[in-house]
This record gives sequence, C-alpha cells and structure tokens, in this order.
Amino acid sequence: MIDKTELEDATRRTLLKGLLAGGVMTTIPGTAMAGRLSLPHYKVSLVNAHTNEKFEGVYRIGNRYLPDAFRKINQFMRDFRTGDVYTMDPHLLDILASLQVRTNTGKPLELISGYRSPKTNAMLRKASTGVAKNSYHMKGRAADIHLPGYSTKELRNIARALKVGGVGYYPRSDFIHVDTGDVRTW
Repeated sequence: MIDKTELEDATRRTLLKGLLAGGVMTTIPGTAMAGRLSLPHYKVSLVNAHTNEKFEGVYRIGNRYLPDAFRKINQFMRDFRTGDVYTMDPHLLDILASLQVRTNTGKPLELISGYRSPKTNAMLRKASTGVAKNSYHMKGRAADIHLPGYSTKELRNIARALKVGGVGYYPRSDFIHVDTGDVRTW
C-alpha cells in the first residue's frame, strides 16, 4: 500500500514533468493550497485578421478542456466567409498556446484561417495551388497564423521544433500553417 506522502510526491513529480515538457503553464495566484501545486492553466490570445474579433483566455485547466471557452473558440475560428461554425480540435489550441509562449512577445497570434467550409475550400483551391483538397481546415484541425512584428521564418522554426502536427511555411504571404495531423513540413 502506498502512503499519502508517497502518493503526493509521485503526483507532484508527474505534474512538474508535465509542466516542464509543456511550457505553456500559468497559475492563478492564490489558488494553490498550502504545500500543493495548483493545476496548470493553459491560455491563448488570438485576433482574427478578417473580423478583428479577439479571443483571450484560459481554455484548459490541467487535462480538462473548458466547454465554455471552446464554444467561444469555435465561434471565433469559424469560416468568416460563410459564417459556418465547426468544433475545433483542442490539440490545435495547445499548439497555438505553445507557439505563443515560445515567441515570448506578449502579443496575440493573428488568425488568418481557422475552420474552412468545403465551399470555401473549393473556392480557394480554384484560386491557388497551395490549398489541399482534403484540408485539415475542413476538419477543424488547422490554423494559418501570423505574429505581427515577429519573423515568420522564426515562427516556423519554433513550430517545427514542437514536433507535433504539420507545419507549412508561406513566406510570400507572411504566415505559417499548423495542424494536428502527422508530423511533416513543407
């Protein structure tokens, strides 16, 4: 049988390993109980390049994604052309939050494209060879982003270093693509 002290030490070690690996943790002051760590609060700050809407806030506490935050995120990341809203992959927000922390600018990431309806994707495919027929955008698993005043090349390098999902680099258009698919780059 494991005693209470061993269990607390094991829990503390597991939590610290996760925090060190994740790098996207903040805590709300005064929430830790004496002698215990509070759960990590994951937050992200985004601005929509087309609608100028903003989302800033905590979307996850520990391993629990917050449904109210995701209702707002889904609306925020909707297809701005059609107004269609789709359920976004929570892991995409983890990628965006990690990028934001690692850039250390304090500025919101600029969302160029989140969810894309099949209609919008087909229209964009006609206009550009760089749009995939079965785009992760249509599955709520991709975002095209820019960080004003920050090197897009460096943003791409940070995204690649995460080694999660796909990372596309579009230097002429000054944005990167990130998704929750297999690890790959282009």
